[in-house]
Amino acid sequence: MRSPVIPKQALPTKVFHWISLVSLFLMMTSGLQIYNANPVFGGRGGIHIPPVFGLGGWLAGGRHWHFAMMWIFVLNLLWYGLYVLLTRRWQHRYMSSKDVKALLVSQNPKRKNYAWHRLVYTLLIPILLLSIFTGIGMYKPAQFYWIVDSFGGWDALRITHFMAVPIALILGFLHSQLGRKVGSDRLLDSMFWTDN
Repeated sequence: MRSPVIPKQALPTKVFHWISLVSLFLMMTSGLQIYNANPVFGGRGGIHIPPVFGLGGWLAGGRHWHFAMMWIFVLNLLWYGLYVLLTRRWQHRYMSSKDVKALLVSQNPKRKNYAWHRLVYTLLIPILLLSIFTGIGMYKPAQFYWIVDSFGGWDALRITHFMAVPIALILGFLHSQLGRKVGSDRLLDSMFWTDN
């Protein structure tokens, strides 16, 4: 009887996932702190997030945490992107024409799961880049006024940035669940913990 294949992940992959998870969590909680002081979504007078879910204690504290974590998140994405490029891991991670064909005509459920997983993984990239791009525009609106202008103004920029968060969370959840479908819990565990 054939023994099941045990997924193995390189150390850089584990480091990337841990840094991403921690920095995203801290960005989200500090973002909620910023939201509470933001009139665009009614944080001041509308739906108010309980303080226990926020990080920073007040608007300036939330912004300090948010932008500090932004730099960690961006640098983490940058070095991992270079790693994926140099090691050619991108060849098996992102959506291809074969995956489109599998989604359209394949009768193999496992092959379709792989295609869905690659599609979600690929969609995460532009959403994360949009978050970073809009975040830079909010971080330094005077220096990067053209980013603010390209979205039609400050409020539209903030709304776009805010809406990218639930989309990224949904895609991240789908990414993890589809990863479990194609590689079981052991694949998910191998991204963070041991390989056996």
